[in-house]
Amino acid sequence: MKSRSFKIDNEWNMIHYPARPKGFGILIIGDERNFVDERSSFWIQNEGRAAFISTLEEAGYTIFYSNLYGRNWGSDAAVKLAKRLYEYIIRTEIINRKIHLIAEGMGALVAMKLLNELGENLRSVVLINPVLSLKGHLAEEKEHVFFYKRMIKELSHSYRVEKGQVIEMVDRGDDFRRISPHIPMKIFHVLAGSRAYKQSELLKKLAVRWKEENAPVTVRYLVPEKKPQIPRDVVKFFGKHETVL
Repeated sequence: MKSRSFKIDNEWNMIHYPARPKGFGILIIGDERNFVDERSSFWIQNEGRAAFISTLEEAGYTIFYSNLYGRNWGSDAAVKLAKRLYEYIIRTEIINRKIHLIAEGMGALVAMKLLNELGENLRSVVLINPVLSLKGHLAEEKEHVFFYKRMIKELSHSYRVEKGQVIEMVDRGDDFRRISPHIPMKIFHVLAGSRAYKQSELLKKLAVRWKEENAPVTVRYLVPEKKPQIPRDVVKFFGKHETVL
């Protein structure tokens, strides 16, 4: 696995090079556990994520991602850095300007904002167990006092507001349930645990609305045993949107 790490705005980023590049790039935005440092990343150390990267590399994709300030919860600073990373990669690497995007969990909060920020430079999008409503996710955490307090602290840090202002900030902020995707998107939702089932209820409502709006979105629900199929399905989905350069 050939890769290199580099810094942008004092945040570590990493790029993986395929043995036989096909000229297309993939930006990955990770979940809460995501990290990138000088020598490694969550996508290298986690066995399942490393297998995902290997499948994408074998298909010829150039893959890149960032630490994005850690648990950013879709902050504007994280979105800005993701955009800067894209611009840096396009300047320094030989890949098509129109890239694919993969986001997992919390990373979907950044990804949904990038739909507008990168616009026509996005070729297609894959979301895996996405958090599509910050307000809804925070409400769910109220059932778990420790995690709720931690999330309030993380939101205060990432959005640069006082802890006492977090609830108000989230209430008046953008709710991603109002966004209608305009770029081909496939959502994989693995039904594992109570949180996943709660999120699936919101996703089902969104899927109905997106269908009424003719949004190019496909939703696939999976049991945990089928999760290893996702990387191969992602490669197939991306390939369908590479006929036009």
